[in-house]
Amino acid sequence: MNLTSKSIGIVLSGGGSKGIAHAGALQYLTEQGIEPSCIAGTSAGSIVGGLYAFGKTPKEILEFFKSIYFFHWKHFTFKKAGIVDSESFKNYFVDVFGETTIGELKIPMYITATDLVKGELTIFNSDTKVADAILASSSFPGVISPYEINNCLFSDGGILNHFPTDVLQGKCDFLLGVYVSPIQNIENKDLKSIKSVTSRAFDLLSANNSYQKFNLCDLVIEPKELANYSTFETSKTKMDLIFKIGYHEAKKSFENLAT
Repeated sequence: MNLTSKSIGIVLSGGGSKGIAHAGALQYLTEQGIEPSCIAGTSAGSIVGGLYAFGKTPKEILEFFKSIYFFHWKHFTFKKAGIVDSESFKNYFVDVFGETTIGELKIPMYITATDLVKGELTIFNSDTKVADAILASSSFPGVISPYEINNCLFSDGGILNHFPTDVLQGKCDFLLGVYVSPIQNIENKDLKSIKSVTSRAFDLLSANNSYQKFNLCDLVIEPKELANYSTFETSKTKMDLIFKIGYHEAKKSFENLAT
């Protein structure tokens, strides 16, 4: 199928560190000359999508993930509703995006987050700073504290919409989804901490809702192998492997589409 003449929308799910597979998939698409006309992303998908829409290459996105030591002591908080302070990551994103707003990105980008007080999904408007929108979208509940924008408290977009395919409906000719949150393979011994139980519960809830949205896409890239990786991988070697998994799964999906 020739996609170069079609407008292509790309949906990037949440998934923590497994979101690096999004960058791997984008690397393959770039090599095939496939450029999205719009992107929707939540949580890790908002990070990858935002960086890509800003002009970063997939390999530069991989290096960005490697540059953040998530569980560094300076990120921990005892004063906010989370183990990690969302504000402590702000400099990483401001260093890249500066004051850039969503409307100034090179590719139209839709970033979602959950308004915790209203209990509603928010799709940030074009005037919102990219760094703020991403931090709000990525504030994983129970682990990262809610992020405040204009006196509103936001948490992970995946709470209400982990795979925002519906956001791009009617905005493109071909809808491509990249879903990087297959249910992780675990055992009883893996559920010994607050973080592990919270992460597991969130994965189960989001998967149940997300799989129902697959039929809204013309093609879904879903690297099943990511079930062997955790939501919060910190090993740079594993990050490289996750990138490669995303790349090869995208390649396989497109080869199957052509047959």
